[in-house]
Amino acid sequence: MRRPLDGWNTLWQRRHLASWLPFYVIDGLIRRWGRPLPSPLSVILAIADHYEPQNGGVDQTTALKRVERWVRDYPRLFGGFKDCDGRPPRHTFFHPIEMYDPRELDGLAELCQAGFGEVELHLHHDGDTPENLRRTLLEARDLYAHRHSQLARRPNGQLAYGFVHGNWALDNSRPDGRFCGINNELDILRETGCYGDFTLPSAPSPTQTRMLNAIYRAWDDPDRPKSHDRGERLRARRRSWDFPTPGHDRSLLIVQGPLLLDWSNRKWGVLPRLENSNLQGNQVPTGVRLDRWISARIGVQGRPDWIFVKLHTHGANPRNIDMLLGDPMVRFHEELSRRAAEDSGFRYHYVTTREMVNLISAAEAGWEGPVEPMRDHGLVWNGRGEPKPKSSLSGRSCEAAASPSSAPSSSAPFR
Repeated sequence: MRRPLDGWNTLWQRRHLASWLPFYVIDGLIRRWGRPLPSPLSVILAIADHYEPQNGGVDQTTALKRVERWVRDYPRLFGGFKDCDGRPPRHTFFHPIEMYDPRELDGLAELCQAGFGEVELHLHHDGDTPENLRRTLLEARDLYAHRHSQLARRPNGQLAYGFVHGNWALDNSRPDGRFCGINNELDILRETGCYGDFTLPSAPSPTQTRMLNAIYRAWDDPDRPKSHDRGERLRARRRSWDFPTPGHDRSLLIVQGPLLLDWSNRKWGVLPRLENSNLQGNQVPTGVRLDRWISARIGVQGRPDWIFVKLHTHGANPRNIDMLLGDPMVRFHEELSRRAAEDSGFRYHYVTTREMVNLISAAEAGWEGPVEPMRDHGLVWNGRGEPKPKSSLSGRSCEAAASPSSAPSSSAPFR
């Protein structure tokens, strides 16, 4: 007969809890537990999709059909939903560099041009070298930007990109050294234009960091792996319109999604399961999960009314696509709309990872105003034309937001 303690020991080893659970408890005691949420509350929601149409080694025809389904069904299913700024759901496709197919990118560019998302960089590699990684990232950055009009640009015109590491192995963080091989990966990412990494959380993988439920800066130590295991949480402390440029202090911005113990869904009726902000066929988005994600309180210290919820998925995986382009996701957007309509203190905002970083920078700079004006301050989309169609103001679920402006007045709401 299996005893609960046996199950706990198994869970501790197989889920690699020693690397992060003690820090989860400390974080809860210091920062989260027993503290009421502010009102009004703005939930800033992004989905980082490890988008791999060739998943499973399928042929090109099958891969392109997966892309075509997204291009066809996403606007049809979600074009009628609008957040509190009047914008439709936004999806960030982290496309794998090593699986590059221009036809896949052309299809995604069509969807992005219609205002439903943006494309960023994803990479699986193993036994790599710093020289090869730098060359790979620079070539991919230029290709995705110049041929497909994707990624982002800084105010000075330099190309920038968001990043998700394949197999969760950012900065050589696996104990066995597989699926990376480079201890100075954070520096290489920053030096080639990366504006932020969106790989985490990775639990139950051993690559999970002790930093969790955090937006933070990590400094690379080229002599050891997993430099992002520690870092400095962001806080609102600047008082000027000069927003910090990602990487300005030789750090890399790390934006994590929620990682929690789910005591409402217990294994053997005793042990909690992991809530790791994953969207897949058997982990559908619901109002209950939304509350759990919010409870992680991921944000910039000093701006508690902005909570950043970064989810992740594998959207081209056939086991997930019916959920992501089906009734479960439709019901989730309906839940967001219903909640905002019934609670004037609840606001939600669909963003891409680029827009999320702009908002993070705004909060760090001391911005106390609404979300909408800050979506494009700093990093701008590299796509052609206007990437953000807006609905009429009538029929919005939330209170009217301030109109966006290209720059603040001298009385802009900074600390």
